[in-house]
Amino acid sequence: MKLLMIIVESKYKEELEVLLNRNRVIGYTEIPQVHGVGNTGVRMGSRAFPHTSSLFFTVVPDDQVQVLRDDITSYCEACLKRMKMIVWAVEEIV
Repeated sequence: MKLLMIIVESKYKEELEVLLNRNRVIGYTEIPQVHGVGNTGVRMGSRAFPHTSSLFFTVVPDDQVQVLRDDITSYCEACLKRMKMIVWAVEEIV
């Protein structure tokens, strides 16, 4: 199992939700309107830096990670440019 943390520009979050559903990701947690600074710029939800990101967490089987990554790449090129996916190994879910 893998834990995915997906950070996406908030205006593309619906596209990511479609992809998660299409790939039968049965559960995820979304934290909307997160703020931060990174390669894609400053996201503070302010007048000076109006954009925000959305943060998604989900746990998927190992073999689903590459399929999901490929689907994101082919479905939404803008999402790919405005998204980061971090993958962690999951030892146990209690």
